Amino acid sequence: MNLKRYFPIVAWLPNYPKTHLRGDISAGITVGIMLIPQGMAYAGIAGLPPVYGLYAALLPQLIYALLGTSRQLAVGPVAMDSLLVAAGVSALATIGTAKYLELAFLLAFLMGFIQFLFGIMGFGFLVNFLSRPVINGFTSGAAIIIAFSQLKHLLGIDLTGGNQIQYLIYEVWLKIQGVHWLTLGLGIGSILILKNIKKIQKDLPGALVVVVLGILVVFVFQLDKLGVKIVKNVPQGLPNFQIPAFYWSDIQALLPTALALALIAFMEAISVAKAMQTAHRDYEINANQELIALGSANILSSFFQCYPTTGGFSRTAVNQQAGAKTNLAAIISASIVALTLLFLTPWFYYLPHTVLAAIIWVAVGSLIDSKFPQFLWKNRREEFWLWLLTLSITLTIGIQEGILSGVFFSLAIMIYKTMRPHVAILGKLPDTDTYRNIARFAQAQTRPDVLIVRYDADLYFANINHFREIFKSMIEDQGTSIKLLVINAESINQIDSSALYMLDEFYQDLKNRNIKLYFSGIKGPLRDILYQVGFTQKIGEESFFTDEANALAHYDNLDDSQAQSFLHTVALQTNKLGNLL
Repeated sequence: MNLKRYFPIVAWLPNYPKTHLRGDISAGITVGIMLIPQGMAYAGIAGLPPVYGLYAALLPQLIYALLGTSRQLAVGPVAMDSLLVAAGVSALATIGTAKYLELAFLLAFLMGFIQFLFGIMGFGFLVNFLSRPVINGFTSGAAIIIAFSQLKHLLGIDLTGGNQIQYLIYEVWLKIQGVHWLTLGLGIGSILILKNIKKIQKDLPGALVVVVLGILVVFVFQLDKLGVKIVKNVPQGLPNFQIPAFYWSDIQALLPTALALALIAFMEAISVAKAMQTAHRDYEINANQELIALGSANILSSFFQCYPTTGGFSRTAVNQQAGAKTNLAAIISASIVALTLLFLTPWFYYLPHTVLAAIIWVAVGSLIDSKFPQFLWKNRREEFWLWLLTLSITLTIGIQEGILSGVFFSLAIMIYKTMRPHVAILGKLPDTDTYRNIARFAQAQTRPDVLIVRYDADLYFANINHFREIFKSMIEDQGTSIKLLVINAESINQIDSSALYMLDEFYQDLKNRNIKLYFSGIKGPLRDILYQVGFTQKIGEESFFTDEANALAHYDNLDDSQAQSFLHTVALQTNKLGNLL
């Protein structure tokens, strides 16, 4: 058994350089301090008490440090996944109930099991189904929903919540007159501090600063007695071992959310891990091992009252900037969280909810990318509509529906493009043997008796009708003078059984019309398939050429030899006739 493959920590720990220690300690302490307020805030998004955010910031980090291939990825609770937890679990149980907690822990197990299964089956490529327009549209939509879901804490009003923007806006409009101005002022002040603290001191942990200031202000001025809502009691101590409640009905109900979470969480983690890895040449990211590591972290953590976790964008960036060289930084971060749970939770009694909401607002603001849709509008209009569709469905219908519909329409667009691929008529450039698209090269010359076409896609059941129709149209446009069709096959890599039958019928139709069929630029794998099914033998091995120039040279020589043979036959017949006379 190769321990280094399944436990990457074995690759670096035995030869750990002392020069890395300072950076790892600095990064570990920084991220650990950052995780405390963030974890408590993100637990609120998930509909859980703040302490469960601290639980989720503890054990997953330790497990990932043992199994993960990234040495900078900071694993723990994140905003987007917390929202998905709330969206999936709140449909099955009321927030704040014991059943809600049970389902949140079960969801972590299911999500982790799916990731682990995908990892051992080598399904790391599945993340490729999430195109950037879909990811960007979904992320922006989720960020807006998260921000609006925190308005109840920022404004100090009671809102029923939900994950549909139209209902959130309508409810805020109905209750806007009940705003608690002291709460709002404290929240806005926290946002301003978070936005500007880096200008004062770059290394200051802004989230921790506003938490400490918020606690002090509420405690000193007794703002909780004036209506400012506070966290109050945060349970002290490490999480207890607790087996998730496995009920088949709950598993069935949570599976769609678990699958969506598994893919989205992996996408978040692998994208930021690869971004960080570009600055380090001493290790490589393994997508399948990342699935195993993240899956194991969620599976094992679910037995210690943790809800779903993954690698976070902002914390990983801070981890990198603070000097993290190995996963020792994550172990130190987890130790900071453990110390907080053991000794410091009473200090968070007076922490106002509006401060946690402010932390969330600033954190999710970075998830909204306004430049990318502008780029799409100018350069890739069809992908802009995909982005807008994903964003709109995420905002108005639901989080899961947004990402799933985005993936569905991405695949639909991809299939549609392969159904009607680009087709080019090729002509010869003057004084060369080079053939180019006549639509792009005005000087390219064609012949009335020859049609040369490049078909830019694999041939399969979905595009065979397009192939047939487009060639039929081109041949009819060429008129009765056409004697040779050359198909440039350099873009065709695969062909299925439906396309093989179509190709055979197409050849027979050409043969009946006295039109020869040649292929140029055909690749080895495709040539093998055509040979195996007997198509090559049917049209003749001499019908395949490396390029168009060779195909035309062969055709012209064939015509010359046929003409000479005809003249020779005529001469013989003439001589015989003369002898008879």
